[in-house]
Amino acid sequence: MKLRRPPAAFIGALALLCSGGTVAAQQPSTPGQRHGYWWYEAPKPEPEADRDDATIERPHIPPMEQLATWTPPRIRDLIARQRDYAATVLTVDAVADFWRLQDFARRKARAFAGVTQLAMLQHPELNSRSANPMVGDARSQLGAQKDAQRRSYLGANAGEFALVMFSRSSCGYCRVQWRIVQRFQEEMGWQVTLLDLDRRPEVKERFGVEITPTTMVIRRGSAQRMIIASGVEAYPALAQTAYQAVRLLRGDIRPEQFLTGAGEEGGFFDALANGPVSAGEPAAAAADSMAPSAEITP
Repeated sequence: MKLRRPPAAFIGALALLCSGGTVAAQQPSTPGQRHGYWWYEAPKPEPEADRDDATIERPHIPPMEQLATWTPPRIRDLIARQRDYAATVLTVDAVADFWRLQDFARRKARAFAGVTQLAMLQHPELNSRSANPMVGDARSQLGAQKDAQRRSYLGANAGEFALVMFSRSSCGYCRVQWRIVQRFQEEMGWQVTLLDLDRRPEVKERFGVEITPTTMVIRRGSAQRMIIASGVEAYPALAQTAYQAVRLLRGDIRPEQFLTGAGEEGGFFDALANGPVSAGEPAAAAADSMAPSAEITP
């Protein structure tokens, strides 16, 4: 039997180990150089992580007369640096300086609030008090006026719009919402329709309704519809949202004015009272589309 001769590199390394020596690390080879069996590149020492153990410097706090001329971001930065310094050294003087800066910021904020109150008194158009009085009797009267306006508007459009509620026989919440929808019918004179998705599964696919109860405003003979409640909605909120939805679908308001309630047009709560608030032209109505000739029937 012929024995294979070990590689010369292996013999040399074995001899070196037996004599108590160590294999020296070689430097990385040049490009294209071939490595032997026992070649390796010594690992490079990892750089030491940045250590944030430098002594924190004490911030310079200017006199209050000078500090009063600083901008709020600059003051806020000084307070943060003084806080970090005080939490590091934990001396009475450093902590007291931090709270002196906090007291200055508090007095600055209170002064701003005081001047704001004067500005609101001199410019009532910037104040919500005239549009939303705080006195109980005045608020009750204003609420009654808004409710009467909503009733009049919804009643005048009863022949053009209808209310549809999607439900399931297994939905206990649907019975609660249906009573609220029926109250809407009695007070506004609208036609209301109850559709059971279990009995009419095609309606679910047609309108994309997954949650029950879902209440929707539809415009008769039109492709317009709009969901006004997903789940149980109290009657005042349902009536208010229906009012806003009809105004939007009829083009009486723009989408930016959807939170503008009855009698609030052109006032403090009208987003467009003093001009446009967006760069682009918004969509005409936030409503889904459906087949123009489609009618929902019970």
